[in-house]
Amino acid sequence: MRRLGKWLGRIILLVLVALGLFLVFGPGYVENSRNAVAEHEPYPVSEEAAALHGTLTIGDWHADSLLWNRDLLERGDRGHVDLPRLQEGNVAIQVFTAVTKSPAGLNYDENEDDARDNITLLAMGQLWPPRTWDSLLERALYQAERLQGFEDASERALRLVTTRGGLDAVLEAREAGEDVTAALLGIEGSHALEGDLANLDALEDAGYRVIGLQHFFDNAAGGSLHGIGNGGLTEFGAELVAEVAARGMVLDLAHSSTQVARDVLAIADMPLIVSHTGIRSVCDTNRNFPDDLMREIAATGGVIGIGYWADVTCDDSPDGIAATIMAAIGVVGEDNVSLGSDFDGSVATAFDTSELAALTDALLRAGASETQIRKVMGENMVRVLRDRLPD
Repeated sequence: MRRLGKWLGRIILLVLVALGLFLVFGPGYVENSRNAVAEHEPYPVSEEAAALHGTLTIGDWHADSLLWNRDLLERGDRGHVDLPRLQEGNVAIQVFTAVTKSPAGLNYDENEDDARDNITLLAMGQLWPPRTWDSLLERALYQAERLQGFEDASERALRLVTTRGGLDAVLEAREAGEDVTAALLGIEGSHALEGDLANLDALEDAGYRVIGLQHFFDNAAGGSLHGIGNGGLTEFGAELVAEVAARGMVLDLAHSSTQVARDVLAIADMPLIVSHTGIRSVCDTNRNFPDDLMREIAATGGVIGIGYWADVTCDDSPDGIAATIMAAIGVVGEDNVSLGSDFDGSVATAFDTSELAALTDALLRAGASETQIRKVMGENMVRVLRDRLPD
């Protein structure tokens, strides 16, 4: 009996050691495998491009950095985005999007809404508060709390923006020479509302201003581009669209089904965005909306955010992304193209946010004018935010 107790103690000790090693090294290992940056020599940046890049107002509609256990105030050795790298890349505005659910077996073609959820395991493994383990709303609120904590500790180098005045204050500070970045909160999929429109109050109070209707599966608001059967906007979804419009939020159609997008176009009177995507005529994948639908979305005064990963551009090099941007200008016009990296969104890229000058260089070499570069890199985003954010 004593021998059995000794072996049982050893087994428990081994389990505890294994659990400790997992908690220490597991999340970093997972993120390294999900958010890789390809090894590369430094990208060439001409003196002309470097000088222009330093004068740009740069904004990015989509990064999932709050999902991962990293201190975003320290320059990391994994992933794509943190404050030091935003500063190195001269980024003025970064939307941080909260992922709250992700189906096992995730793919661009078809996902069941009741598939096992990967974020539950990630939340537990990263020691998120227990309240987040079984609540999508709490996961969104916790990620907002994390961003608030980074802002509080940043000595005003990172500022959470929820109003037009707050945005303008950051841009004015940058004009005055301050190295400050505006952070906005976005939600990737309205399933974080847990089917209750009243929960939009909690998200709004937490600072969320960009609302995506779907992610990789159908939800109470309607069909996902990667769900079952291209379902349209539901009654709940239509009520949500109306609330987003009334509250001065930005509505994001990335990951929505084509039918949801068309249903929203039929009822919404506001600029719409597709925060992170590509152009179908350049990269023929069902992750990208057809060009005619992109034109209809742009016609609302909204923008199409071009992503940085190969699944949407078919070439994730700076030259490949520049080519997609130039094609997008041809499809929807120079006033309706933005940046939407999907950094830290479980995608591999050819560069991180510190290297954005390489994209400016690639755009110049692709024949973009200075005016076009200024618009795409951030001015179009600023216009939409000023149109939609409350005073």
